Amino acid sequence: MKSNFLTAIVLGAALCVGTAHAQDAMPTLEGPYLGQTPPGKTPKVFAPGVISTDKWEYGAVFAPGMNELYWVREVPGADPERQFVVFEEKNGRWTERLLGERRGTPTLSTDGQTMFFGRSFKERTPDGWSDFKRLGAAFEDIRIMRVTESAQNTIVFDEASENGTLRYSRMIDGKREDPKPLPAVINTGEWNAHPFIAPDESYIIWDGQRGVEERNADLFVSFKQPDGSWGEAKKFGDGINSSMADFAAFVTPDGKYLFFNRTVGVDSDGNSNVDIMWVDAKVIEDLRSTP
Repeated sequence: MKSNFLTAIVLGAALCVGTAHAQDAMPTLEGPYLGQTPPGKTPKVFAPGVISTDKWEYGAVFAPGMNELYWVREVPGADPERQFVVFEEKNGRWTERLLGERRGTPTLSTDGQTMFFGRSFKERTPDGWSDFKRLGAAFEDIRIMRVTESAQNTIVFDEASENGTLRYSRMIDGKREDPKPLPAVINTGEWNAHPFIAPDESYIIWDGQRGVEERNADLFVSFKQPDGSWGEAKKFGDGINSSMADFAAFVTPDGKYLFFNRTVGVDSDGNSNVDIMWVDAKVIEDLRSTP
C-alpha cells in the first residue's frame, strides 16, 4: 500500500483558479469519462497516457454531474512535483488545470457541495470554494487520510496506522456526532484504509490486509443487512485484486463504474508506478450474492 499524506492541501483563494498544464501536448478529449471506452468486468487502466502514466497517480474522483474529475499525480522535476489536478468538461470537451500542490487526497460529498481533506473541508460558494473548515474537536486526534460521505450525510473515514480503525459519524439534528468505530467484521486485520460508503449506505468498500504477511492491500466490501448490521467482509476476487496493491476505491456518482488504484511496478527512477483503474460496478453486486 502506498504511504499516505495527511495534511490538507492549500488551494489558494478558490479551486477555480489554476494553471493550464501542457494543454498543447494533450489529445482532444471529448465525451463521457474523458472520451474513454468503458470497461466490462475486467479492470482496465483509465485514460492511459493522459491520467495513468508510467509515474504515480492517485485518487481520481468525479463530481456529481460527471463534468469534473479531480486526482493527484507526481511529476518529477516539476514545481510542484506532487500536484492536485482537475479535468473539466465545457462544451463537450475536457481540459486540464493544475490547482496547486498536493498535500492530501480530496474527496467530494454526494451532492458535490463539500470537498473533504481529512479533518478539514471546503464548501462550494458562488465564487468557488470557502476557506478551510474543520470537522470538529472530536476528530482532531485522529490522523484521518480519507473521508467519504453518504447522501444521508454520514461520513466514513480511516486513520493512518497499522491497526487503523475505520469509523463513522452521522449528522443528527444538524450536528455531527462523535465518531464511532465500525464493527469487527470491517475492522479486522491490518492497514484498513480508504473507505467508500455508498450514497444509500448499502455497502462500504475499503482496502486492508488479512491473512498475509507481506504488506499488500486488497479491496473488501461489507453489505448492509436487513436488520441494519454490517455483513461479513467479502474480498474482491482475483479479477479485481492483483498480486500488487489495490486500494482507494470510489464508485462514480452515476453508479456505473468502480475506480481504484493499483501499484503496477516501479518507474525508471525506482519509484512506485501507481495507475488508476476502472471496472464495471456490477462487480460489486456480483459479490452481494456470493456466499
